[in-house]
Amino acid sequence: MTDRLDALEIRIAHQDHVIAELNETVTAQWRKIDALERELKMLREEVRNAFPARNEPEPPPPHY
Repeated sequence: MTDRLDALEIRIAHQDHVIAELNETVTAQWRKIDALERELKMLREEVRNAFPARNEPEPPPPHY
């Protein structure tokens, strides 16, 4: 009986360790996703500012 309890305690300790590692990994991934979303938003704004909107008509060419 004590062998079974020892085995269960070892299994639970291992699972606790794995869960903690997974939690750290998920947290790091969410931080990275947040940073990438902010960077993407900034890059989109830069592209919008660099290129005029496509819906605006182009000015007529100069006539000679």
